[in-house]
Amino acid sequence: MNTDRIRLIKMLQDINAISFEHIALILFEYQYTNNTLYKSFADALNKSPRQVNQLTDIPFLPISFFKSHEIYTGYKQKATTIFESSGTTQDTPSKHLVADIKLYDSNLLHGFSQFYGNPSDYVFLALLPSYLERKSASLVHMARVLMSQSKHPDNGFYLDEKEKLAKTLQALESRHQRTLLLGVTFALLDFAEAFPQQLSNTIIMETGGMKGRKEERTRAEVHQFLKERFRVPSIHSEYGMTELLSQAYSQSDGLFLSSNTLKIMIRDMKDPLSIAYSGRGAINLIDLANIDSCAFIATDDIGYMHANGQFEVQGRLDYSALRGCSLMAV
Repeated sequence: MNTDRIRLIKMLQDINAISFEHIALILFEYQYTNNTLYKSFADALNKSPRQVNQLTDIPFLPISFFKSHEIYTGYKQKATTIFESSGTTQDTPSKHLVADIKLYDSNLLHGFSQFYGNPSDYVFLALLPSYLERKSASLVHMARVLMSQSKHPDNGFYLDEKEKLAKTLQALESRHQRTLLLGVTFALLDFAEAFPQQLSNTIIMETGGMKGRKEERTRAEVHQFLKERFRVPSIHSEYGMTELLSQAYSQSDGLFLSSNTLKIMIRDMKDPLSIAYSGRGAINLIDLANIDSCAFIATDDIGYMHANGQFEVQGRLDYSALRGCSLMAV
């Protein structure tokens, strides 16, 4: 196995003791050397390792390349898992080739624990109808990993069994059991409309995704409706996508914080090579866990990065195709 890859994985495991920038620069050189497509892209921008000395120097691969190319770095073993985006009937799905699913799983659990503690403390209920119907959705895999760590007998996925879900939540509430209901936005709205109830021990976490199923609403409108129907003080959100192995979470007001293997940067929408650490613009991502694909991605999301490290997702660039994991505009 590639010794440079092993070194990068060990750095991830010790990320609290190593600076993010240090790992990112080493990872950039590794991917420049071992990913022919990314090297060609970086060379076209005159961005070899000699020209890259800080995070803002790194070239960010447009996320659309995950639709048109196989993004794979260095690791000779065949991909064990392929995550695929939902897309639309007219849209080519993104594909993320994952060489080692255990790397994703451990990184997911580390990031979740950073914000919510041990998954074994929760019951996980997943309301993911449009994702559960596909075998390649990373969001479904995420829910399965959390459930496997929880090992609670009431863990489960729900398609259209809204009444069964409501009864399960009522039973868990009566036992004061900490519960996390992870749901795609349109399904949570449908469920909240049909079965409003008091949820005192349950976290409601929306993942985005309207997919034309309902009139588009802003995140603030969605959260206000869900708070009223479930009588909870806040709605949580997860920001992730097919092309990533790391997540960010919001615990209120649509203000996200990244797990410590993920960094959000902002690019000027008129000058994509102008990168900043704060302000409004299109979102660039550095995902240190993307060792075997590409860690440096220019997304089609628009966001605002606050000076304190929190960020908002404020919609999508006009030319971008709608996709299932996109988040509502503010």
